[in-house]
Parts: sequence; structure tokens; C-alpha cells
Amino acid sequence: MDLKEAGSLLNNLVAAFNGRIAELQDLVIARNMYPASCIPDLSAVDASLKAMELQVQAIKNQLQEEAEAIPKAKKLIEASLKQQKRLESISLHVPSYHIQSERVSALNLNTSLCSQAKKTDTELGSLDAEKVISVLPKEKKGSSPPLWYITTDELNSLSSYMKGRLTVDKVNAAINDMVTYAEANAQLIVVPKKKLAENQWEKALELRDIATTEAVKGKYFFLETDMRGPSLKLDNTGKAILTVLRHLGRISETRIGHQRVILLLKPS
Repeated sequence: MDLKEAGSLLNNLVAAFNGRIAELQDLVIARNMYPASCIPDLSAVDASLKAMELQVQAIKNQLQEEAEAIPKAKKLIEASLKQQKRLESISLHVPSYHIQSERVSALNLNTSLCSQAKKTDTELGSLDAEKVISVLPKEKKGSSPPLWYITTDELNSLSSYMKGRLTVDKVNAAINDMVTYAEANAQLIVVPKKKLAENQWEKALELRDIATTEAVKGKYFFLETDMRGPSLKLDNTGKAILTVLRHLGRISETRIGHQRVILLLKPS
């Protein structure tokens, strides 16, 4: 029901009550001409009439309040519709903007990696510069980890028990997180020791050891322990997302030592 129809029905209802009130007023005039105490049979009618007058007045007051609230409700609905259109417009543009931001971040990271990879052996610590460069993906220069989103058709092709309550937006947001994790790990692999905090050096050494293994060498990767959000966390939903992405060919997994390593795959 639209606003015009609702307003028309309310006006009709107010008119009906006004007509009923007019009839009751006529009855009151008639009652005053002959007091109820003079005619015993009219005592009950008099009491009922008084009660009805009170009820009608209460209803009239309520209708008046609702009629006065209609303009405010109209303004609220109009504002809500404008806000809805604004949010829909934002939702259409946010993904592309987010991807663009990720690309800019990746470009800055790649520039940093290329300059850092030219440092001497002593600056890199336990792993020499040539070896670090050799374990990085060949496409690292001028590129970033593969950002391979899923489609609605792909998600719908999965069995209901596998996808559960996952949505395309939720899974693609998790893919954004994966790219962020992989970029951070790639940076740690080549950053000189003197530029790392003490608590980061141990992880950098671990990542370098993992990056040199045959299963990981030349690929972007992150660790299961890196899954700390905002969209991908180490919980039941996060594990379900990994299962879906592994089934759709976006990632592969391997275990190196005590670490579960997730590799980002490129479109074939």
C-alpha cells in the first residue's frame, strides 16, 4: 500500500467517525430533553451513551494524532528511500575502489621489494640476496598476488552442505584478505634484518625457509596463523571459506613442518 492510498483510507475512517459523533450528539440533545431519571428504562441507555462518548472521544484524539504524524512519516519514508539509493550506489562502486586501493598498495610494495632485493648478503642475514630473489614468484616484478574472485554461478554450483551460508561478497572479501597476507609475507622475505623489529625477524626467517621449499618456491603464500581478519579468520567460517576456495581452484594447501601453508593460484 502506497502513501496516497493509506492517507485516503485514514481520511475515510476519520469522516466515518465524525458522522457517528454527529449522530451521538443528536442523541445527547434528545437525552437532555428528557432526563434519564424520569424514565427508568432509559437509565441503562444513558450510562451506555456516556461510556460510548468517552470511547469515541479517545478514538478521535488518537486519529487526530495519527493524522498529524502522516506528514512526518512521509518525510521519513522519502529520506529512507534516498538513503537506500545512496547505499546501493556505494555498494556498486566500493568493490572496484577497494580493488584499486589493493593494486596501489601492491604497486608500492613491489617497488619496495625490487629495491630491497638488491641489498648485499650481510643486509639480508641468513639468506643471500640472489637466493631470496630466486624464491619469489617470477611475475613479482611489476605485479601483485593473484586477485581471483569467485562468481555467483561458481558458488551456486557447490553443494549446499559445502557452501552453507556463505555469500559471494563474504568469500571475495576473504580473498582480499588473502592477498594482503601474501603481500605482507613477500615483503618480510626480502626486508633487511636491520629494518625489522626483533619480533619480526624470527617470522621472516621462517617464511624464507618455507619459500625455498619445492612446494612453495615461486608462489605467493600465507600461513594459516596469518588468518586474523577482518574478513578471514581462523574459525569455522574461515575454514569453510578455505574449503570452498580450494574446491574452486583458487588456492592449494601444503604442510611444511608444523605450519599449514596456503598457496594463491592464478587463473589458468
